[in-house]
Amino acid sequence: MRIISYNVNGLRAAISKGFLNWLKMDPADVICLQETKARKENIDHKPFHELGYLDYWFSAQKKGYSGVAVFTKIKPDNVQYGTGHKVSDDEGRVLQLDFGNVHLINAYFPSGTSGEERQTFKYAWLDEFFSYLDQVKKKYPKMVLCGDYNIAHKEIDIHNPKGNKKTSGFRPEERAWMDKFFDHGWIDSFRIHHPEPHRYSWWSKRFPGVRASNKGWRIDYINVTKPLKKKVTDAEIYPNVMHSDHCPVYAVIRV
Repeated sequence: MRIISYNVNGLRAAISKGFLNWLKMDPADVICLQETKARKENIDHKPFHELGYLDYWFSAQKKGYSGVAVFTKIKPDNVQYGTGHKVSDDEGRVLQLDFGNVHLINAYFPSGTSGEERQTFKYAWLDEFFSYLDQVKKKYPKMVLCGDYNIAHKEIDIHNPKGNKKTSGFRPEERAWMDKFFDHGWIDSFRIHHPEPHRYSWWSKRFPGVRASNKGWRIDYINVTKPLKKKVTDAEIYPNVMHSDHCPVYAVIRV
């Protein structure tokens, strides 16, 4: 199963920048999108279907905000919209699909960059989601968690760790959550194959030229539970795909 996770920062904007032409290149079997900022009924689905993709959407109640979707050439056995956590579900943050005995979760983690109120929400969301994942893992030992986590885990995952210690996305509390997450049986699929530095998936639009100079953050992940660790045969980041301020991250998992 070839999987991509991609925060498109507005699917309609990404389509205007060549997203459909990129899809024609057959980049993956399953494509998990975050921050679609669109509702299913407002998008023309015909181009996706012509390329062989089924599409599943979980949008925010607020128009033009958040939202996740999955385009897949493999028909899922089951689709679950949200987690039952109303505050999160109202923002369209989690979409779950079953492929045989593999349970895939596409998640758009909250950002805290707009202020302390959202940062507090982010911490509460992380704690609730951690507990939720632990419960789901009891039922599905083989899990894949794709998404924009809005957290750079280690210093290697950010271009300026010293200057960003107090910045949302690299605060000690957020990095400690990632430590706890990986200590509880999750594996960073990218780092299995790529221990090298300077590999990023997001570049701020606030500072011109940071993408060209590769001053970025790695905040997009495809992580797997331990039973799938040896099944991850490849992983990559595609910084030259430019429909968004993020780029796609990729993994191949033998299932």
